[in-house]
Amino acid sequence: MIVKQRVLFALYSMCGILLKAAATKNKAKGAQGQFPIVQNVTVTEGGTANMTCRVDHNDNTSLQWSNPAQQTLYFGDKKALRDNRIDLVRASWKELTISIREVTLSDEGPYTCSLFTMPVKTAKAYLTVLGVPEKPEINGFTKPAMEGDHITLTCVTSGSKPAADIRWFRNEKEVKGIELQMRAKEVNASGKTFTVRSSLELQVDRSDDGVAYTCKVDHVALPSTSQQATEVLEVHYAPRVEIRPSKSLPLEGHFLKLECVLKGNPSPDPVLWTKDGGELPDLDRVIIEGRDLTFTSLNKTDNGTYRCEASNHLGTNHAEYKLFVYDPNAHNHSPDHALIGGVVAVVVFVTLCLIIVLGRYLARHKGTYLTNEAKGADDAPDADTAIINADGNHAHAEEKKEYFI
Repeated sequence: MIVKQRVLFALYSMCGILLKAAATKNKAKGAQGQFPIVQNVTVTEGGTANMTCRVDHNDNTSLQWSNPAQQTLYFGDKKALRDNRIDLVRASWKELTISIREVTLSDEGPYTCSLFTMPVKTAKAYLTVLGVPEKPEINGFTKPAMEGDHITLTCVTSGSKPAADIRWFRNEKEVKGIELQMRAKEVNASGKTFTVRSSLELQVDRSDDGVAYTCKVDHVALPSTSQQATEVLEVHYAPRVEIRPSKSLPLEGHFLKLECVLKGNPSPDPVLWTKDGGELPDLDRVIIEGRDLTFTSLNKTDNGTYRCEASNHLGTNHAEYKLFVYDPNAHNHSPDHALIGGVVAVVVFVTLCLIIVLGRYLARHKGTYLTNEAKGADDAPDADTAIINADGNHAHAEEKKEYFI
């Protein structure tokens, strides 16, 4: 009996040892399967970054966050670094989440989450901080430019990370390399940010006066809007002049306005009106108002060549208008004149046709006469005999013979 009890006790002891060994083995195996899980984070400078570390299985093992300088930020729910920007969001056996407010470029780098098992397991999450580009500036242009000048517009923006992109627009239409020469952007590293320059070279003319050239900065930190700067060009050029008369026909006794239309920068004011190379007649019915020359009641003495001349410091230009005042009575009968003119034209045409036909007829008969004369000339003593002897004239010859008999 005693031997039997001893055997049973030995068996129980052995089973306990085996069970304890199996439990220890399973615990060690579970510890080996625990790994912290993290994700990289990207945030714009000045924003807030949330750093999260998780484990799928944890047997009351502590989690810890450390910054790129290997300074402990949080150990579990205990704050280790005195930084008012860093706060605890969530702490449990399976998760440790912290937030960093007002992120700066110096906060960028690898952050380490540690799981204090045996041995300690770690995972690194990289915090990327985007540098927001500053509002660009356009320089290199001094107002005003002269027509034909070569100018350079340079757009500069700083503080971007990564380097920003710059695009050019002419009155909201994007400028392509085919239309204007655009030099490649220059990217200069300045610490952790970049300064980007892009230059636009062009030869200006009068069509560029008042045109807005805009450079826009595109960057990943500006998803919905873009920074931009605009330069409105001022181009000086010599005037161009044009005279526009009122639409009514210049009839004697009627009203007429001659408008002097000009374009020039600076504006060439006032303009000079002359007639036939001399001064305008001093008449009450001829009025100059600004750039307009007005005849309140036209007269045949107003006939002549009128010139409008404009000048600025870049040059002088003029335009001319030949004025012929019509008789209103003759104008009323203009349809009869047109009809008469049409009839005369038809008569002249028919006459020319008859002359051409008659000329061809005479030329053909003259040829026949000469031919007949040639045929009878071989045996005839004189020209009259030759004509009588020609072919086709024998009958006439006989008739003449019978007549003379």
